[in-house]
Amino acid sequence: MRGLTLLLMLFVNDLNMDIAPAWLGHMDADFDGIGLADWVFPGFLFMVGMAIPFSFSKKISQGATLAENSRHILTRTISLLIIGVLMLNTGRVNPELTGLSKNLWAILMYLALFLVWNNYKDKDSKFFTITGLRFTGIGALVLLVFKFRSGLPENEGSLITGWWGILGLIGWGYLVAAFTYQIFRESVPKSVIVLLFFLVLNIVSGLKFLEFLNPIKPLFGVLLQGNVPFIVLTGLIASLILVKSQKSGHRMIVQNMVVAGTFCLLAGLILRKWFILSKIEATPSWGLVCCGISFYVFTLIYIVTDVFKKRSWASFFRPAGENSLTTYLAPDILYYLIWMTGIPVLLYKQSTEPLIVVAGSIAWAVLMIWLTALLKRLGISLKL
Repeated sequence: MRGLTLLLMLFVNDLNMDIAPAWLGHMDADFDGIGLADWVFPGFLFMVGMAIPFSFSKKISQGATLAENSRHILTRTISLLIIGVLMLNTGRVNPELTGLSKNLWAILMYLALFLVWNNYKDKDSKFFTITGLRFTGIGALVLLVFKFRSGLPENEGSLITGWWGILGLIGWGYLVAAFTYQIFRESVPKSVIVLLFFLVLNIVSGLKFLEFLNPIKPLFGVLLQGNVPFIVLTGLIASLILVKSQKSGHRMIVQNMVVAGTFCLLAGLILRKWFILSKIEATPSWGLVCCGISFYVFTLIYIVTDVFKKRSWASFFRPAGENSLTTYLAPDILYYLIWMTGIPVLLYKQSTEPLIVVAGSIAWAVLMIWLTALLKRLGISLKL
């Protein structure tokens, strides 16, 4: 399912929404509704939460201590925040003040990211080589940050955190859910209490009751808004439900997942009386409805792969699911190369036929999944 959400993310990000059907894209901020693109990101956040118990239970069984796991959580969170902020600022580059074009700055930034966070093979035998590559990447990022100028008045034209970017949002949500699991482990009731806390934060934030916290929102705004953490926590609880239901068999797993999904969906529709369904505004109704959809989608995949044992079709999604960060970032390098060189590769975007535009973006997304698999074979795969 993580691979599926990434495929859809690549697809909707590539669409020319001036031509493609509106229901495939994001709805306007003040529009009460959900398009396909409005579910994709929360679907991925849901899977971030689902992966946490499996990931950390494995680490714990291998002897990892609380301190080691906490250090891992903080390192991964900080890495996601750094990458998210760098990506967020690529569109703010002022070529004249920076001395580099937007496209070149972005390409160099992405290449440096791969140097720093690549999951290198033969780490022990090539320690000095790998260390040199990582320090080269770090040096390049530092240089690019110092050279960066936006020419805009905010923050004296340097980098801004803004809304932290997609990866930054993931980082904040991961931070909350991962520490929740570290503290409460497989306790569903205690994890639900944490989830409800962030859901309430999302509600009171939407009602403008937290305006007095504006001074700290530039740093902790994602946590104070509550939306991203509660979606990731919902995925965490889904995973705990899955684990606790295993001994009772497939029927109980499916039943519990459907019940949880229905509860989220109904809760979201009830809250719709006060909050529109809006991804842009990160409303609690939107978050709950999307979590309900994620429960249903996961249940359908579970029935096909685990109940009916039809798994061969899912092998296509494996590269994206196992190498999600590579899948998400690698296409951006190609985009900036295409824009910098002016080579007309993405001709389908210029079509006035919706079918051609959609088919072209589907083909692009599929090719990017294959690119991830190729990069993996070449020893290029990001790991935080």
